Amino acid sequence: MKGLTKLKESFNRSIQVKLTSYFIVILLPLICFSLYANSRSRSILEQELGERTMSAMSSALEYVDLTMDGMKNLSTLLSTDSGLTSRLKYTGDLLSAEALVDFTQVMLQLTNIANVNPGLSGVTIYHGGSGRLLSSRIGALHRPEAVTEPWFDEVMRAGGSYILYVPDKHEEALMGWADPVYDEEQIVLMQLMDLYSRERDGNVLMLSLPKRQLLGYLMNLTPSDASKVFLYDNSGRLIVSNTSGPHNPGEKDLVLRAESRRSGWSLELMQPEGEIYRKSQPLQLFTYWIIVISCLLAVWISWLIYSSIASPISSLVSGMKQLRRGNFDARLEHNRQDELGYLTDAFNQTVEQQRHLIQDIYEQQLRLTKTELKFLQSQINPHFLYNTLDSIYWSAKNYEADEISEMVLNLSRFFRLSLSKGRDTFTVEENFAHLRYYIRVQQLRFVDQFSAGFHAAPDTGGLYVLKLLLQPLAENAILHGLEKRESGGELRIAAERKGDRLVLMVADNGRGIPAQRLERIREALSRNAGMGGGESGGEFFGLLNVKSRIKLYYGEEAEFTIESEEGAGTVSRIALPAERCVNQG
Repeated sequence: MKGLTKLKESFNRSIQVKLTSYFIVILLPLICFSLYANSRSRSILEQELGERTMSAMSSALEYVDLTMDGMKNLSTLLSTDSGLTSRLKYTGDLLSAEALVDFTQVMLQLTNIANVNPGLSGVTIYHGGSGRLLSSRIGALHRPEAVTEPWFDEVMRAGGSYILYVPDKHEEALMGWADPVYDEEQIVLMQLMDLYSRERDGNVLMLSLPKRQLLGYLMNLTPSDASKVFLYDNSGRLIVSNTSGPHNPGEKDLVLRAESRRSGWSLELMQPEGEIYRKSQPLQLFTYWIIVISCLLAVWISWLIYSSIASPISSLVSGMKQLRRGNFDARLEHNRQDELGYLTDAFNQTVEQQRHLIQDIYEQQLRLTKTELKFLQSQINPHFLYNTLDSIYWSAKNYEADEISEMVLNLSRFFRLSLSKGRDTFTVEENFAHLRYYIRVQQLRFVDQFSAGFHAAPDTGGLYVLKLLLQPLAENAILHGLEKRESGGELRIAAERKGDRLVLMVADNGRGIPAQRLERIREALSRNAGMGGGESGGEFFGLLNVKSRIKLYYGEEAEFTIESEEGAGTVSRIALPAERCVNQG
């Protein structure tokens, strides 16, 4: 159910899915017709094969009937032959010389009959009076116990009718010869002798027919070695087969059965379907390949149409989404001269008009922002002046006038550059020079407890940054980090480019910031909206002022981070977009 719902949503939202579905629907008649043609060809093949095979099986059954009829006719002739029956009028185990001569003549006659009928493998007479088998193959065998065997009883109950005996065991007589009765390779037609006499002495005529003779003819029906053939008599008893396996057909076997109306014998043929359809399979596979290729062509054609029609529409949808998100620089490229090209041009013109319409409002907001920026910058000077005058006070109290005069000189130079005829930005070198005056004042105050180092990468010299941007960071580093060190303090100010950003760094090896206070600073910086944050006199005023200024002037891409470890120092970094630091006045 979920799959159908998902497929329906894809169909409703995607033009390409719709086109592919339509093409496949168009191909459905071709697919159905191809599958029907395959199925119909299989049916025709089965029908024609069945008709031909059934005709051949009927011919084979006629041959079997003729063979069995010939054996029955021969059996009738022999069982009524007075020349044979007259030589079998003896009883008792001990035979006279005359009986031996007659039995010899009988065996000679049986041998001649077997030679005249090459289809027979042997002719045998069981003499009930003496309990002997007289065979054309192996001569005379004493078999008095035969009267107790099932086949003898069956012949006696038949009363002169034919009995077809199929041995279910194999025995050997003299010198490895197969027994005339118990030979699994033979079928034996049995009948009582002397049919015209009411008093029969239990003499049984046996005509042996090799199974291979019948099977050799039936094997002409099998088109392959995997085919199976079974011959049954009128009682359903299996006579011959080319397999010793089970008679049950498999799931993929074609079974044909023919029955003789005259004798009631039946013939069953089992043939694997794979053998039947071997020649037609290439054609079926060819049909399936046509179906697969047609579906692939449908997908490919739908993709071509999608690329030429739906893809430009998708581009228009994407452009409208960008316009809705406020991206008025979105432009759609195309090289079409049709209706879709006209729509794309109209979209580009609409975006351009919208951009011009909001430009005036944006410029007004920008002027308001710059006004607020100037206000924030003006807050720096009184704050710094207060701290500097405090430094002069303590210096005058502890040091001689020469140092005070140097401090005042650096202070005056610092204020002179701060005014700078209304300029808002300085180059990195100018900012560093400006910052040196302030740091020198602080070094005089703390009696050179710390040293200061400046490093500007060569590719940063021509970039502009806001004035007094680094001064609050240097002031925090000195007052909160280096003030408690008696000696060995280091203050490092650096500028470098990393990719498309200008990175300014102020680092000290002072006492660092405790983890709890550092977390408070970061929370305050993250809460600062960047527009007017950090009221005068509030906690972290200088840091909030720095972040507010860079956000207002350089946009949301500007970043301000602080890293510190208690006892190891503090590192403050300002990352500005480099393209906003070029050609600033």
